[in-house]
Amino acid sequence: MAEVTIRALEKSYGGLKVIHGLDLDIPDGAFVVLVGPSGCGKSTLLRMIAGLEEITAGEIRIGARRVNNLPPSERDIAMVFQNYALYPHKTVAANMGFALKMRGMNKAAIRTKVEQAAAILGLTPYLDRYPRALSGGQRQRVAMGRAIVRDPQVFLFDEPLSNLDAKLRVQMRTEIKELHQRLKTTTVYVTHDQIEAMTMADRIVVMQGGRIEQVGAPLDLYDRPANTFVAAFIGSPSMNLLDGRIAGGMVEVAGVRLPLPEGAQAEEGCAVIYGIRPEHLALADAGLSGTVAVVEPTGSETHVVVRLQGRELTAVFRNRVGFGPGATITLAPDAAVAHLFDKATGQRL
Repeated sequence: MAEVTIRALEKSYGGLKVIHGLDLDIPDGAFVVLVGPSGCGKSTLLRMIAGLEEITAGEIRIGARRVNNLPPSERDIAMVFQNYALYPHKTVAANMGFALKMRGMNKAAIRTKVEQAAAILGLTPYLDRYPRALSGGQRQRVAMGRAIVRDPQVFLFDEPLSNLDAKLRVQMRTEIKELHQRLKTTTVYVTHDQIEAMTMADRIVVMQGGRIEQVGAPLDLYDRPANTFVAAFIGSPSMNLLDGRIAGGMVEVAGVRLPLPEGAQAEEGCAVIYGIRPEHLALADAGLSGTVAVVEPTGSETHVVVRLQGRELTAVFRNRVGFGPGATITLAPDAAVAHLFDKATGQRL
């Protein structure tokens, strides 16, 4: 195991800069998820750590070693890709042990390592099968097994669950997290799915436009987003963000004055954005009144989209609701868990 240290990292393709001077510390044994929308630079960053992309400027260290100019084979990392990348003409055992064979390890040692990894991943009954005879989830386990047998300092996962169906993605999330808890190997995991990030990570790195917006524990990012981008990206349904203004020591939103969120400070007349998560809105006699546009029952919850003076906000109720589209309802935000952002900069106040 080893920590990964990134300093002033840049990546350009000709005159186009896609990574802008990143600094990031990934602790030894941590499970860190890089998350963000398509094109934010997360996969490029992972590939630079792996040595699959050249570094334009800056430094990457794995443990005590500076690895900028080392090829992937000398970085002591193992990567799991989205597309499995298995050899179709080799058995599961041969796929898992191929990298060790290329290192010149003897057959008995390879077999021992492969059998140990197969036992961890539940692949023991499938060692003599070919990839075509496996399900998508089993193929992904083989790809993970191929990484495990190498006993690397760092695991790198590049959106490994994207090709799986929804039920299998949930199962594999649990399996990967349990695997990390067992092996305790430093892991960097890339995904565009913030639910994967929230459920799997020790620390989340939220990226946008080749820059890091915020780094922290999942619930820290959920409870105290640094800016409106993180607030909207982390959480599903996403946080409601409403334009407002400070008036009389309160926040005026859609003509209604609401208490300032706890700990928020802003000058009188300041233009702000008021943030409230859907689950922190409750039916009330006073508050934000609007017209129900859509009711979406999910079983355990009901999501309600409300139109409010040309804007939309979403509320989540744990109980069944007795109204439908066209009804007028009033929602009261919980000031103890509301958020306030500067409208000009998007930064938390």
